[in-house]
Amino acid sequence: MSHLIDEFKANNKAVGFVPTMGALHNGHLSLVEKGLSENDVVVVSIFVNPTQFDNKEDLIKYPRTLDADVKLLKTVSTDKVIVYAPSVEDIYNDDVQSQSFKFDGLENEMEGAFRDGHFDGVGTIVKRLFEIVIPNRAYFGEKDFQQLQIIKKLVELYHIPVKVIGCPIHRAKDGLAMSSRNTRLSEEHRNAAPFIYKILKTAKTKFGTKSAKKVKEWVEKQFNKQPLLELEYFIIADTKTLKPVKRKSTKKTYRAFIAVYAGDIRLIDNIALN
Repeated sequence: MSHLIDEFKANNKAVGFVPTMGALHNGHLSLVEKGLSENDVVVVSIFVNPTQFDNKEDLIKYPRTLDADVKLLKTVSTDKVIVYAPSVEDIYNDDVQSQSFKFDGLENEMEGAFRDGHFDGVGTIVKRLFEIVIPNRAYFGEKDFQQLQIIKKLVELYHIPVKVIGCPIHRAKDGLAMSSRNTRLSEEHRNAAPFIYKILKTAKTKFGTKSAKKVKEWVEKQFNKQPLLELEYFIIADTKTLKPVKRKSTKKTYRAFIAVYAGDIRLIDNIALN
Protein backbone atom coordinates (compact mmCIF):
# COMPACT_ATOMS: atom_id res chain seq x y z
CA MET A 1 0.00 0.00 0.00
CA SER A 2 2.79 2.43 0.94
CA HIS A 3 4.67 1.78 -2.32
CA LEU A 4 1.50 2.36 -4.30
CA ILE A 5 0.74 5.63 -2.51
CA ASP A 6 4.35 6.81 -2.97
CA GLU A 7 4.00 6.14 -6.70
CA PHE A 8 0.75 8.14 -6.91
CA LYS A 9 2.23 11.06 -4.99
CA ALA A 10 5.41 11.03 -7.13
CA ASN A 11 3.18 11.46 -10.18
CA ASN A 12 1.22 14.29 -8.49
CA LYS A 13 -1.95 12.19 -8.32
CA ALA A 14 -4.56 13.20 -5.75
CA VAL A 15 -5.65 10.31 -3.52
CA GLY A 16 -9.18 10.10 -2.13
CA PHE A 17 -10.05 7.72 0.68
CA VAL A 18 -13.27 6.00 1.77
CA PRO A 19 -12.81 3.90 4.93
CA THR A 20 -15.47 1.20 5.34
CA MET A 21 -16.17 -1.97 7.28
CA GLY A 22 -17.39 -3.69 4.11
CA ALA A 23 -20.86 -5.07 3.35
CA LEU A 24 -20.98 -2.22 0.86
CA HIS A 25 -24.18 -0.63 -0.42
CA ASN A 26 -25.19 2.35 -2.56
CA GLY A 27 -24.41 4.75 0.28
CA HIS A 28 -20.77 3.67 0.17
CA LEU A 29 -20.76 3.87 -3.63
CA SER A 30 -21.97 7.48 -3.46
CA LEU A 31 -18.91 8.30 -1.30
CA VAL A 32 -16.61 6.58 -3.81
CA GLU A 33 -18.21 8.47 -6.71
CA LYS A 34 -17.76 11.76 -4.85
CA GLY A 35 -14.13 10.82 -4.24
CA LEU A 36 -13.54 10.00 -7.91
CA SER A 37 -14.98 13.37 -8.93
CA GLU A 38 -12.34 15.17 -6.83
CA ASN A 39 -9.28 12.87 -7.02
CA ASP A 40 -7.30 10.79 -9.51
CA VAL A 41 -7.72 7.58 -7.53
CA VAL A 42 -9.77 6.47 -4.53
CA VAL A 43 -8.64 3.95 -1.94
CA VAL A 44 -11.49 2.04 -0.28
CA SER A 45 -10.48 0.25 2.88
CA ILE A 46 -12.52 -2.77 3.95
CA PHE A 47 -11.78 -3.65 7.55
CA VAL A 48 -14.11 -4.76 10.34
CA ASN A 49 -12.42 -2.95 13.20
CA PRO A 50 -12.61 -4.98 16.45
CA THR A 51 -11.78 -2.08 18.77
CA GLN A 52 -14.93 -0.07 18.00
CA PHE A 53 -17.41 -2.79 18.98
CA ASP A 54 -18.58 -2.64 22.58
CA ASN A 55 -20.77 -5.68 21.84
CA LYS A 56 -18.58 -8.68 20.93
CA GLU A 57 -21.53 -10.59 19.46
CA ASP A 58 -22.18 -7.66 17.11
CA LEU A 59 -18.54 -7.96 15.94
CA ILE A 60 -18.92 -11.69 15.30
CA LYS A 61 -22.19 -11.24 13.39
CA TYR A 62 -21.05 -8.22 11.37
CA PRO A 63 -21.37 -9.15 7.66
CA ARG A 64 -18.11 -9.86 5.83
CA THR A 65 -18.63 -9.90 2.06
CA LEU A 66 -15.27 -8.97 0.49
CA ASP A 67 -15.79 -10.68 -2.89
CA ALA A 68 -19.21 -9.08 -3.34
CA ASP A 69 -17.80 -5.71 -2.21
CA VAL A 70 -15.02 -5.82 -4.81
CA LYS A 71 -17.53 -6.76 -7.52
CA LEU A 72 -19.75 -3.83 -6.50
CA LEU A 73 -16.84 -1.37 -6.57
CA LYS A 74 -15.99 -2.47 -10.11
CA THR A 75 -19.38 -1.09 -11.20
CA VAL A 76 -18.06 2.37 -10.26
CA SER A 77 -14.57 2.05 -11.75
CA THR A 78 -12.34 -0.80 -12.87
CA ASP A 79 -9.06 1.12 -12.77
CA LYS A 80 -9.33 4.08 -10.37
CA VAL A 81 -10.51 2.34 -7.20
CA ILE A 82 -7.96 0.53 -5.03
CA VAL A 83 -9.29 -1.87 -2.41
CA TYR A 84 -7.24 -2.13 0.77
CA ALA A 85 -8.43 -5.08 2.86
CA PRO A 86 -5.92 -5.61 5.68
CA SER A 87 -6.11 -8.30 8.34
CA VAL A 88 -6.39 -7.50 12.06
CA GLU A 89 -2.70 -8.44 12.37
CA ASP A 90 -1.75 -5.98 9.61
CA ILE A 91 -3.34 -3.13 11.53
CA TYR A 92 -2.71 -4.05 15.17
CA ASN A 93 0.10 -6.64 15.10
CA ASP A 94 -0.54 -8.57 18.34
CA ASP A 95 -1.82 -5.56 20.27
CA VAL A 96 -5.56 -5.31 19.56
CA GLN A 97 -6.50 -2.38 21.74
CA SER A 98 -7.53 1.23 21.37
CA GLN A 99 -5.54 4.34 21.93
CA SER A 100 -7.27 6.70 24.38
CA PHE A 101 -8.53 9.98 22.89
CA LYS A 102 -10.06 13.24 24.07
CA PHE A 103 -12.07 14.99 21.39
CA ASP A 104 -13.03 18.11 23.36
CA GLY A 105 -16.04 16.31 24.82
CA LEU A 106 -17.56 15.27 21.47
CA GLU A 107 -16.88 11.64 22.40
CA ASN A 108 -19.05 11.80 25.53
CA GLU A 109 -22.36 12.61 23.85
CA MET A 110 -24.96 10.28 22.28
CA GLU A 111 -23.15 7.24 20.85
CA GLY A 112 -20.29 7.82 23.30
CA ALA A 113 -22.70 7.66 26.23
CA PHE A 114 -24.31 4.43 25.02
CA ARG A 115 -21.31 2.59 23.49
CA ASP A 116 -18.39 2.33 25.88
CA GLY A 117 -15.00 2.95 24.23
CA HIS A 118 -16.53 3.21 20.76
CA PHE A 119 -14.87 6.46 19.72
CA ASP A 120 -11.47 5.40 21.07
CA GLY A 121 -11.79 2.50 18.62
CA VAL A 122 -12.87 4.78 15.79
CA GLY A 123 -10.07 7.27 16.48
CA THR A 124 -7.48 4.47 16.64
CA ILE A 125 -8.40 2.87 13.31
CA VAL A 126 -8.97 6.08 11.36
CA LYS A 127 -5.67 7.59 12.55
CA ARG A 128 -3.87 4.36 11.60
CA LEU A 129 -5.51 4.23 8.17
CA PHE A 130 -4.69 7.89 7.52
CA GLU A 131 -1.04 7.09 8.33
CA ILE A 132 -1.03 4.19 5.86
CA VAL A 133 -3.04 5.69 2.97
CA ILE A 134 -1.94 9.34 3.41
CA PRO A 135 -4.95 10.63 1.43
CA ASN A 136 -5.51 14.17 0.20
CA ARG A 137 -9.22 13.90 0.97
CA ALA A 138 -11.31 11.44 2.99
CA TYR A 139 -15.08 10.93 2.65
CA PHE A 140 -17.55 10.02 5.39
CA GLY A 141 -21.34 9.77 5.36
CA GLU A 142 -23.42 12.08 7.54
CA LYS A 143 -25.44 9.13 8.83
CA ASP A 144 -22.63 8.84 11.38
CA PHE A 145 -22.61 12.61 11.94
CA GLN A 146 -21.06 12.38 15.40
CA GLN A 147 -18.28 10.20 14.00
CA LEU A 148 -17.75 12.75 11.20
CA GLN A 149 -17.33 15.58 13.71
CA ILE A 150 -14.94 13.46 15.78
CA ILE A 151 -12.78 12.62 12.76
CA LYS A 152 -12.59 16.32 11.88
CA LYS A 153 -11.44 16.95 15.46
CA LEU A 154 -8.91 14.07 15.20
CA VAL A 155 -7.37 15.67 12.09
CA GLU A 156 -7.25 19.04 13.85
CA LEU A 157 -5.70 17.73 17.09
CA TYR A 158 -3.05 15.58 15.41
CA HIS A 159 -2.34 17.97 12.50
CA ILE A 160 -3.08 15.26 9.94
CA PRO A 161 -2.83 16.73 6.41
CA VAL A 162 -6.13 15.44 5.05
CA LYS A 163 -9.35 17.24 4.15
CA VAL A 164 -12.33 15.46 5.74
CA ILE A 165 -15.50 15.75 3.65
CA GLY A 166 -18.99 14.90 4.90
CA CYS A 167 -21.48 13.54 2.37
CA PRO A 168 -25.31 13.45 2.54
CA ILE A 169 -27.13 10.44 3.99
CA HIS A 170 -28.04 7.94 1.29
CA ARG A 171 -31.53 6.53 1.78
CA ALA A 172 -33.64 3.71 0.42
CA LYS A 173 -36.79 4.76 -1.46
CA ASP A 174 -38.83 4.37 1.73
CA GLY A 175 -36.50 6.71 3.63
CA LEU A 176 -34.50 4.21 5.69
CA ALA A 177 -30.87 5.35 6.00
CA MET A 178 -28.66 2.85 4.19
CA SER A 179 -26.55 0.74 6.53
CA SER A 180 -24.71 -2.57 6.31
CA ARG A 181 -26.80 -3.66 9.31
CA ASN A 182 -30.02 -3.38 7.28
CA THR A 183 -29.26 -6.73 5.63
CA ARG A 184 -29.65 -8.38 9.05
CA LEU A 185 -33.18 -7.04 9.63
CA SER A 186 -36.06 -9.52 9.53
CA GLU A 187 -38.71 -8.77 6.91
CA GLU A 188 -41.05 -7.55 9.65
CA HIS A 189 -38.48 -5.18 11.14
CA ARG A 190 -37.35 -3.98 7.69
CA ASN A 191 -40.95 -3.01 6.92
CA ALA A 192 -41.23 -1.16 10.23
CA ALA A 193 -37.86 0.65 10.07
CA PRO A 194 -38.83 3.54 7.70
CA PHE A 195 -40.90 4.82 10.64
CA ILE A 196 -37.60 6.22 12.03
CA TYR A 197 -37.09 8.71 9.19
CA LYS A 198 -40.79 9.55 9.10
CA ILE A 199 -40.57 10.57 12.78
CA LEU A 200 -37.37 12.57 12.15
CA LYS A 201 -39.05 14.56 9.36
CA THR A 202 -42.05 15.38 11.54
CA ALA A 203 -39.75 16.28 14.45
CA LYS A 204 -37.99 18.74 12.14
CA THR A 205 -41.30 20.41 11.32
CA LYS A 206 -42.31 20.55 14.99
CA PHE A 207 -38.93 22.03 15.99
CA GLY A 208 -39.88 25.14 14.00
CA THR A 209 -42.56 26.06 16.57
CA LYS A 210 -41.98 23.88 19.65
CA SER A 211 -39.19 23.54 22.21
CA ALA A 212 -36.66 20.71 21.99
CA LYS A 213 -38.18 19.23 25.18
CA LYS A 214 -41.67 19.15 23.65
CA VAL A 215 -40.38 17.57 20.44
CA LYS A 216 -38.51 14.91 22.40
CA GLU A 217 -41.61 14.06 24.44
CA TRP A 218 -43.65 13.75 21.23
CA VAL A 219 -41.07 11.41 19.66
CA GLU A 220 -40.99 9.19 22.75
CA LYS A 221 -44.80 8.91 22.68
CA GLN A 222 -44.76 7.85 19.02
CA PHE A 223 -42.28 5.06 19.71
CA ASN A 224 -44.30 3.88 22.70
CA LYS A 225 -47.07 3.10 20.18
CA GLN A 226 -44.68 1.19 17.85
CA PRO A 227 -44.25 -2.38 19.14
CA LEU A 228 -41.55 -3.44 16.65
CA LEU A 229 -39.12 -0.59 17.34
CA GLU A 230 -37.53 0.32 20.67
CA LEU A 231 -36.23 3.87 21.06
CA GLU A 232 -32.81 4.02 22.76
CA TYR A 233 -32.42 7.79 22.49
CA PHE A 234 -33.67 10.87 20.67
CA ILE A 235 -31.54 13.96 21.20
CA ILE A 236 -31.59 17.42 19.65
CA ALA A 237 -28.06 18.78 19.78
CA ASP A 238 -25.88 21.69 18.72
CA THR A 239 -24.02 20.55 15.56
CA LYS A 240 -20.69 21.97 16.76
CA THR A 241 -20.56 20.81 20.39
CA LEU A 242 -23.07 17.91 20.05
CA LYS A 243 -24.44 18.91 23.44
CA PRO A 244 -28.22 18.62 23.90
CA VAL A 245 -30.02 21.92 23.33
CA LYS A 246 -31.54 23.56 26.38
CA ARG A 247 -32.80 26.75 24.79
CA LYS A 248 -32.98 27.39 21.04
CA SER A 249 -30.84 30.12 19.53
CA THR A 250 -31.16 31.55 16.01
CA LYS A 251 -27.35 31.81 15.92
CA LYS A 252 -26.80 28.05 16.23
CA THR A 253 -27.47 25.04 13.99
CA TYR A 254 -29.13 21.90 15.36
CA ARG A 255 -29.57 18.27 14.41
CA ALA A 256 -31.84 15.57 15.76
CA PHE A 257 -30.10 12.26 16.49
CA ILE A 258 -31.82 8.94 17.05
CA ALA A 259 -30.90 5.35 17.93
CA VAL A 260 -33.47 2.57 17.67
CA TYR A 261 -33.49 -1.19 18.17
CA ALA A 262 -35.32 -3.20 15.54
CA GLY A 263 -35.22 -6.58 17.26
CA ASP A 264 -31.53 -7.00 18.13
CA ILE A 265 -30.32 -4.73 15.29
CA ARG A 266 -29.38 -1.20 16.33
CA LEU A 267 -30.11 1.55 13.79
CA ILE A 268 -29.03 5.19 13.94
CA ASP A 269 -30.11 8.21 11.91
CA ASN A 270 -30.15 12.00 12.11
CA ILE A 271 -31.58 15.05 10.38
CA ALA A 272 -30.58 18.72 10.11
CA LEU A 273 -33.19 20.90 11.80
CA ASN A 274 -32.25 24.43 10.68
